Amino acid sequence: MYKIKLKRCLIAGAFTMLFVWPHIVFAQKQYQVAACDWMMLKRQKLGEFQLAKDIQADGIEMDMGPLGRRELFDNKLREEHFQQLFRHTADSLGIAVPSMAMSGFFAQSFLTRSNYRELITDCLQSMDVMGAKVAFLPLGGSGNDWKTAGAAHDEMVRRLHDVGEMARQHGKVIAIRTALDARANLLLLKEVNSEGIKIYYNLQDAVDQHLDPCKELKKLGTKNIGQIHASLTDSVTLDCDPRIDLHQLKKTLDKMRWSGWLVVERSRDAKDVRNVRGNYGRNVAFLKEIFQNCNPKKK
Repeated sequence: MYKIKLKRCLIAGAFTMLFVWPHIVFAQKQYQVAACDWMMLKRQKLGEFQLAKDIQADGIEMDMGPLGRRELFDNKLREEHFQQLFRHTADSLGIAVPSMAMSGFFAQSFLTRSNYRELITDCLQSMDVMGAKVAFLPLGGSGNDWKTAGAAHDEMVRRLHDVGEMARQHGKVIAIRTALDARANLLLLKEVNSEGIKIYYNLQDAVDQHLDPCKELKKLGTKNIGQIHASLTDSVTLDCDPRIDLHQLKKTLDKMRWSGWLVVERSRDAKDVRNVRGNYGRNVAFLKEIFQNCNPKKK
């Protein structure tokens, strides 16, 4: 009798693996769509979660707050009151926070900040509060000297390895925006040599440099892509932009078996740039039509 029951359990388990497990895996691979709160004029404002809900985004990329000449980010999430308030509001509306952004480094140099470790620690702790797994670190404010061999390059590599290990120990990833092509990014990642550092791939950078995003993504490789900013330089919304084929992009990412968050940063209608709901609503809707529907409409 025991052997019969055991045999039945094994058969049931096999059927579960055959029919249920693929659905679990498929669910895990579903693309999700978010938008940047600072670009929607809602940087660390409670209303960002309701706005995300209104435009039917799955999540929000929260910013750490302005930096400027401050020693630390102007970050509300250091206070317990705001921690509870932001977390409760996000949860109650069903809005995820996949990533925290350090947009202050668009204007400030990551290379010259003596307290860079303190700033990264602030970000990692805020990520814990909101349940984020990825930190966005733009290197635009660090100039271009570090991109070629020399002291600046060596210091950038050292600092990125340092903060990458900090992130890894927290179970997080710091995804950097470099504006480099795939080949240069791969060389940089090899030098940095930390699993806590990946590339935050920005479609705008590729298109502005007349590079093919699909070829660049394949060259970069699935394991090196932390997250994707799925938008272009402001001109028109994504559904009206001939500069990129998002259907082909999805096919590429499908073949790569990449999964994760597509985050809208720009792609605003230049004639109506402050129409937040209009611009981001259309971009989110178009991305979800392509990346989440089984039979998206062709352009």
